[in-house]
Amino acid sequence: MTNVPLSGQRLWDSLMEMAKIGGTARGGSNRQTLTDLDSEGRHLLQRWAEAAGCTMTVDRLGNMLLTRPGRDPSRKPVAFGSHLDTQPTGGKFDGVLGVLAGLEVMRAVHEAGIETEAPLMLINWTNEEGARFSPPMMGSGAAMGIFTEEEILAKQDPEGKTFGGELARIGWQGDADPAALRDLGAYVELHIEQGKLLEDAGKSIGVVTQALAQNWLEVTIEGEEAHGGSPMAGRKDAMMAAAPLIAAIEEIALASVTPAGEPGRATVGRMTVYPDSRNIAPSRIWFSIDTRHHDPDLLARMAEEIRAKAAAIAAQRGVRITVTDFWYSPMVPFDPVLVGRVRDAAERLGYPHMDMPTAIGHDAVYAARCVPTTMIFCPCHGGISHNEAESITPEWAEAGMRVLADAVLATAGIARG
Repeated sequence: MTNVPLSGQRLWDSLMEMAKIGGTARGGSNRQTLTDLDSEGRHLLQRWAEAAGCTMTVDRLGNMLLTRPGRDPSRKPVAFGSHLDTQPTGGKFDGVLGVLAGLEVMRAVHEAGIETEAPLMLINWTNEEGARFSPPMMGSGAAMGIFTEEEILAKQDPEGKTFGGELARIGWQGDADPAALRDLGAYVELHIEQGKLLEDAGKSIGVVTQALAQNWLEVTIEGEEAHGGSPMAGRKDAMMAAAPLIAAIEEIALASVTPAGEPGRATVGRMTVYPDSRNIAPSRIWFSIDTRHHDPDLLARMAEEIRAKAAAIAAQRGVRITVTDFWYSPMVPFDPVLVGRVRDAAERLGYPHMDMPTAIGHDAVYAARCVPTTMIFCPCHGGISHNEAESITPEWAEAGMRVLADAVLATAGIARG
């Protein structure tokens, strides 16, 4: 789409301007969902998009829908976007790149006077991050029917404030039905990789083919408290049972390898200790396990092996270990036609690229349950994300934006004559 006046510099300038809202001393962004800063960022996006000829509607979950009409009103909108909310110590690009690259598509189409056959829709999804209100990806999840609207509006932050109350307080609760987004014609999301595969391979574009299956577990270990000065023999120390189990979780993931050589992934991200005293062997440990895999069967086997290892450690150490299911997300394939368009765009534009999955949850993963969907990745330095040090180059941002524009306009169709 060489006749579309896309501007990499304008995209970069917009990224830097948005980053000032909630900017942190260490160069990142703290623009958590449904805060006054979130509202300020939304208003800036609204002004920019309306200046580019878009019309805004907002649904009951606060999802911002910025639309440019197409020649054929019977065609379903071709949507693209991501999220503006950040982690408390987030970077400038996670989610924001997808929104503002989509804005640049709208600006360029508007300036060139291009008419598409299908409408174009830029989406800013509410609460992708889940930093203030959990779980993440609430706006897209409820829109696609994974959550109910009522349960999302009732969610509380750590201070007891409700999602619905804060959405109304900042003035971003609309009246459109979020379920209407299940009827989009397509959805394409540009995002930073949040890993270093592209950077290590020297590629500018990741063609995302699928989302890995995820299985989250919770482990509770119950033993007996003991004074730190008591003899080690005979203790039922919950922490000393947790340590070999956590080490085994990593070993199980690394050994769960597909024929193509892809191992599983496992993370122990949260832990609580009772009674949490320096000189007491703890009687109770709780921790979370996040497992992910390319192969759902191997993912299930990982859970079985974790449970077997837990039972063996429990018997050896005289403690009780309970492993419970918390959350499961199936492997989600992306639409092969859209994947092909992204791949073709990268080829046509001369960007080195590679096929890859996403192991991270994104709004696109929920959208794909109902709507033909794909994702585009661009590199980020060192794979660092959810961190104020998150960094990309202007060239990577522009490459992702140009591939996004090409794929979106090929899907929507440019009206002729």
